[in-house]
Amino acid sequence: MKEHQHVEWKESWRDEYLKWISGFANAEGGVLIIGRNDKGQAVGVPDAKKLLVDLPNKIRDVLGIVVAVNLKRVTGKETIDIVVEPYPYPVSYKGEYHVRSGSTKQELKGAALDRFLLKKQGKRWDSVPVPHVGVKDLSRPAIDGFRKRARQSRRLDAAVLRESARGLIEKLHLRDGTYLKRAAVLLFHPDPERFVTGAFVKIGFFRTNADLLYHDEIHGDLFTQVEKTIDVLLTKYLKAGISYQGIQRVETLAVPEAALREAVLNAVIHKDYASAAPIQISMYADKLMIWNPGELPQDWTVAKLTDKHPSRPFNPDVANAFFRAGMIEAWGRGIERILQACRAAGTSAPEFRSEQSGLWAEFAFNQVVTGTTLVKTSGKTSGKTSGNILAHLMANPDVTIPELARMLGTTERSIERNLRQLRQQNIVRRVGPAKGGHWEVVK
Repeated sequence: MKEHQHVEWKESWRDEYLKWISGFANAEGGVLIIGRNDKGQAVGVPDAKKLLVDLPNKIRDVLGIVVAVNLKRVTGKETIDIVVEPYPYPVSYKGEYHVRSGSTKQELKGAALDRFLLKKQGKRWDSVPVPHVGVKDLSRPAIDGFRKRARQSRRLDAAVLRESARGLIEKLHLRDGTYLKRAAVLLFHPDPERFVTGAFVKIGFFRTNADLLYHDEIHGDLFTQVEKTIDVLLTKYLKAGISYQGIQRVETLAVPEAALREAVLNAVIHKDYASAAPIQISMYADKLMIWNPGELPQDWTVAKLTDKHPSRPFNPDVANAFFRAGMIEAWGRGIERILQACRAAGTSAPEFRSEQSGLWAEFAFNQVVTGTTLVKTSGKTSGKTSGNILAHLMANPDVTIPELARMLGTTERSIERNLRQLRQQNIVRRVGPAKGGHWEVVK
C-alpha cells in the first residue's frame, strides 16, 4: 500500500490534521486514515470510540463541512477512516487554504491562492473585472486591427464587426457588469502594464548565460506584442542560413517562421499574468529559448501536451479573441503545428519542459550563428556539440580545449575531433603556434 493523492495515513489524531482534511476537500477528495504508520501498517487507535464522537463535530465546527467518520478493524486493530468529499467552494482552516497534491499537502499563498479561489467561483484570472478603465480608454488602432483580422477569418458575424467598440467588447464577452475584464485590458489597452505588471516581452541575445550582447522589450496590447515580437526575432535575432540549388540562392531560418509564430502565440495567450514576470526569449548561437511564466493544466504532463489533447487555455477570454481574429485554432493544436512546421522544414523539433517557475520551449539549431550569418553543423559533426564549442569560442577566444571539455562535459578528444571538422568546413581556424595559440571563429 502507498499513500497517494486520495489517501493519507496517520498513527494517531492531532488537531493539526484538520489541514489535511481541508486539503482533500479543496482537491479531489480522499481518505485520512488514523491508526496506520508511515508504512501503511495498522497500529490501532486506543481512543477510537471517543474520536468517533468528537471528530465529526470538530470538523464541522472548524472547517464548516460534514465528513464520514468510520470505524474499521484491520488485523485485530481499530482504525478510523475520515472520508472527505471534494467541495465546490473553498474550505479554509482558520483562514488558511490547503490543497492535496500528489501525496503531499500544500498551503496555498499568493498567486496560487488567487487562482484557487477564482476557480472555486467558476472564474479565471483573465475574467476578473478591472475598475477605473472604460471602453473609451482602449486603443482604437488595436480594436480596428482586430476588426480587420476577424473580417478576414470570418469567425465573427459581419453585423458584430459593424457594431461600436462598446458593442464589440460586449459580443466578445469582455465585460463583467459595468466593468471591463482583465482580458479586455490586455487585448486592447495601449498600455496594459498600468494594470498588469510584467505584461510585456523581453528578448535578448546571449554569448553565455551571464554575457548578454543586446536586448529588446516589446510593449503594448497583446496583438501588437505578438506581431512585433515575431518581426524583431525575424529581422534582428534569427539569421538565415544560405545555400544554393544550382544558381538559386536559398535562405533557411534556424527556426521555421510558422513554428516561431505558434510558439510566441502560445506564450502570450497561455501566460500566467498574475506572476508579474514578462515572457523571456533568449537567443544563443545554437538555440532559441522561450520562457513563459505559466503552468500546465492540473494532471497534465509534457507528454500529454505534445500528444493530441483538448483545448484548455489558461486565459480563455484572451484565447477566444485570438481565435476570432484567426490567429489560433480552438482545438489545442498549437504544439502539433509547431512540430509539423519543424518536420516540414527539416529542423529539430523543440524540447518542451515544465518547471515550477514556468514553461520552456527550446529550439536547438541545426546551424549556429557566427557573427551575422548561420553556419551548418550537420554532417559528420555533432550539431549540438559544435554549436556549444562555437558559442564558447565567440564568448572567450582564449578558452582552452581542456576547459571546453570540462564545460561541455565531454572528452578532450571529442573537442579536438569537432574542432578539426569545423576547420575543414572553414568555420574556425587556428591562430598562433600549436602550443600557446588559440582557436577562433571565422567571421
